[in-house]
Amino acid sequence: MLTEIVHSSAPVTLVGGGDIAPTDLETALALAPFLVAADGGAGAILRAGHVPRAVIGDFDSLSTTDRAALPPDVLHPIAEQDSTDFDKALRNIAAPVVLAVGFLGGRLDHQLAGFSTLLRFPDRPCVMIGASELVFHAPPRLELTMDKGALVSLYPMQPVSGRSQGLHWPIDGLRLEPGGRIGTSNRSTGPITLEVDTPGLLVVLPKPCLPQVTQALAALPRTWPAQWPAPA
Repeated sequence: MLTEIVHSSAPVTLVGGGDIAPTDLETALALAPFLVAADGGAGAILRAGHVPRAVIGDFDSLSTTDRAALPPDVLHPIAEQDSTDFDKALRNIAAPVVLAVGFLGGRLDHQLAGFSTLLRFPDRPCVMIGASELVFHAPPRLELTMDKGALVSLYPMQPVSGRSQGLHWPIDGLRLEPGGRIGTSNRSTGPITLEVDTPGLLVVLPKPCLPQVTQALAALPRTWPAQWPAPA
């Protein structure tokens, strides 16, 4: 039984109401052509001359003007107030990968909530696009083509362990955890392979890595062991 609002065989661009660099939307759309808005993100989409295929959220930040400009059948209100609009949207998108624009930058509490959403839905590959960096939840195994010397930061949202190839400081045999050892400011020595034993590790890469990250995540099978199992 299909329960999500959006089902796409192509990568999805999800737009939020936060800071968006001038070229971010078009860059994301070139890689992920199915366009969805999280609540007030619909305004940025309309101003860019596009119309979202779906708008998901509680609509408390969707202006009356923007709502009137949207076809009624793309509006999918979710009234509950126990989750963010990013959470509401991500859990209702079934796609190979989601590129999330407008969720980094601006208020720090919103960014932290976004990271928690990535952790809450480990089975849904999603790349948050910021001004200069990308953030995504590491799958069980990931292979990426990287230039030598590229910044690779690993931040554990909960205790994790794993193995790596192609990192200047390998993570083999290490326990990464908040308040303990973390893996920021590492760098690549070339292509990297990252294996993680449990969910909970965020990967932070330079923004120019978006094409290869999108391709790598979208190519992963949607089921375990390529992806983490869906939360209970």
